[in-house]
Amino acid sequence: MDLIKAFTSEQIKADAPKFVVGDTVRVHNKIKEGTRERIQMFEGIVIAKRGGGISETFTVRRVTYGVGVEKTFPLHSPNVAKVDVIRSGKVRRAKLYYLRSKSGKEAKLKEII
Repeated sequence: MDLIKAFTSEQIKADAPKFVVGDTVRVHNKIKEGTRERIQMFEGIVIAKRGGGISETFTVRRVTYGVGVEKTFPLHSPNVAKVDVIRSGKVRRAKLYYLRSKSGKEAKLKEII
């Protein structure tokens, strides 16, 4: 049991980004294509966070060309280079799955200033 804690403690990022559900974030994700490596950005609203410790994940949703796209990222993955918080949204619940059925102005969240 002690070996598992030791392994996970060295894998956890010390400078994990601080954001909450409802924030608009830009995730810098490392993509490997053959021998090359590049960073691809994915910007959207955080609709869910789950788990804790090494297995913590967050789901980001955006609408691209009229199609809703959701990606789930592991928070402590080495492939997630950086997470920038662009704006903070005002929400009253932990999961924003209801945004899937909204479109246009309905899907907007109020901003915390």
